[in-house]
Amino acid sequence: MTRRLIGLILICAFLCLNPARSQDSISTKPVTIEWGVKIPVRDGIRLKGTLYKPGDVKEPLPVVFTFTPYIADAYHDRGMYFARNGYIFLGIDVRGRGNSGGAFEPLVNEGRDGYDVVEWLAQQPWCNGKVAMWGGSYAGFDQWSVLKEFPPHLATIVPAAAAHPGVDFPCLNNIFTSYEIQWDTYTSGVTSNLKLFSDEGYWTDRFLEMYLKHLPFKELDRICGNPSAVFQKLLSHPTPDAYYDAMAPRDEDYRRINFPILTITGHYDDDQPGAMEYFKRHMTYGSEEATPNHFLILGPWDHAGTRTPNREVGGLRFGEASLVDLNELHKGWYDWTMKDGMKPEFLKKRVAYYVVGPGAEFWKYADSLEAISGRPHVYYLHSGGSANDAFSSGLLGPEKPGREKPDRYMYDPLDTRPAEVERAAGENILTDQRAALNLFGNGVVYHSEPFAEAAEISGYAKFICWMAMDVPDTDFQVIIFEIMPDGTSVVLAQDLMRARYRDSLREEKLVKPGEINRYEFKSFPWFSRRVSKGSRLRLLLKSPNSFALEKNYNSGGVVAEESGKDSRTAHVTVYHDSEHPSFFELPVVN
Repeated sequence: MTRRLIGLILICAFLCLNPARSQDSISTKPVTIEWGVKIPVRDGIRLKGTLYKPGDVKEPLPVVFTFTPYIADAYHDRGMYFARNGYIFLGIDVRGRGNSGGAFEPLVNEGRDGYDVVEWLAQQPWCNGKVAMWGGSYAGFDQWSVLKEFPPHLATIVPAAAAHPGVDFPCLNNIFTSYEIQWDTYTSGVTSNLKLFSDEGYWTDRFLEMYLKHLPFKELDRICGNPSAVFQKLLSHPTPDAYYDAMAPRDEDYRRINFPILTITGHYDDDQPGAMEYFKRHMTYGSEEATPNHFLILGPWDHAGTRTPNREVGGLRFGEASLVDLNELHKGWYDWTMKDGMKPEFLKKRVAYYVVGPGAEFWKYADSLEAISGRPHVYYLHSGGSANDAFSSGLLGPEKPGREKPDRYMYDPLDTRPAEVERAAGENILTDQRAALNLFGNGVVYHSEPFAEAAEISGYAKFICWMAMDVPDTDFQVIIFEIMPDGTSVVLAQDLMRARYRDSLREEKLVKPGEINRYEFKSFPWFSRRVSKGSRLRLLLKSPNSFALEKNYNSGGVVAEESGKDSRTAHVTVYHDSEHPSFFELPVVN
């Protein structure tokens, strides 16, 4: 697995090929399959897919389809499951991929093409006029993209880990990841390129080549052997703009939604920001009639786990209750929304969330996200002017600061020592603390006092920090950890920021050297964990220096075009005094 930044990019990324767990998936119920079904769309292109029907079908049925750039054959297990459980299923290649005609441009054509697919399906004699969608990641995104076109026969969507253009794809907070070219290569041409995509050693070597030679990020496609017009086009849109806006629902589209929706995401899902953006915007702009029928599941899962849960993620192991049969849940949802069945018993309230940690490992329920979070606990930064090491750190405490010396750190983009630490971490990205213990002068660390009692933390963290620096731009990374009584570490959440976008992701404003600015980190993922009695909190603030990310060389130019020759060392000053009270908040439920 590529060792990618915690919470940014997790195992399997946009792909989930795991077989279904449900016992019905190995049923002997007969299924008939039609391969190469041709579906016309409005510009004359024909899309192709594989159709799965119950072998004993006697009357028209609802149809469920997944719209994928990963080749329809990857969803054979799902097709068999749904066909054996009373649904017609279609796995269909998006335009330009697999057997479908046209050219593939990520995220651009799925809405219009999907509208035509829905309406074509509704007219087939074996369809009863009700059409739904299934899928996660890219196939979660395109459910929202099709919804915004409002095909009359779309009855429901169940987007899992849905990527949101301009929010978490192709970058997060305007910072690109090296993985972008790996994914782009996987979806280049018409075949799956799965072997190449999965060769993590190859990709790590290529990312390191860029990193160690201090080459511009825009050359990564060439370095990886796939000069890509798609990659270059995405780099030409480094901020949320009209290009991405056209791919997602508008505010007025959310007002028009009139059918039930089930959103699924995970604490450790790198597309959680996108999934939650759709959900929160619907809650903000949707009608009073529709929003009560939008349900949300927040499991202890990584990206792939939002379709097939796994008890082990990043070095953590979760309880048996985390292994929800999501095939069965989908079937129950479709039964409720398209066959007048009962609402799935699992959906006791509109929000279901899983609490992880010692003494926890169970599901809880709430009527809304806002109903979950308790009173924010505020932790102010304190130190004697030196907090550059986990073993001689600053303090996180409830008292507001008075007259205190600031802390300072230095980020040199030409320092490549962090690469070896990053490679050594392996797959235990949530429990390994090598990076936190090997800062090489790049970062500041603060610890809280031990918790007197166990406490549930559920919701969003927020960090406000006052900083000055001597360069026009740099990147920041904030990571919050639980440090257990035995010294082991668990990542709770992290956030990234590019300094020039501190006020707006859509408009850049370079930093004036020496000017003290307020930085508000408010893009942490939603999480739920029961922190143990005796545990402490650790807050780490640094500038990321990773081969998994587009490196900021601090010159203030176009970051994707910067290289080692543009490098400037950043000297960052972190203030925490009465005029500049830096602090972070955690939503403690009890």
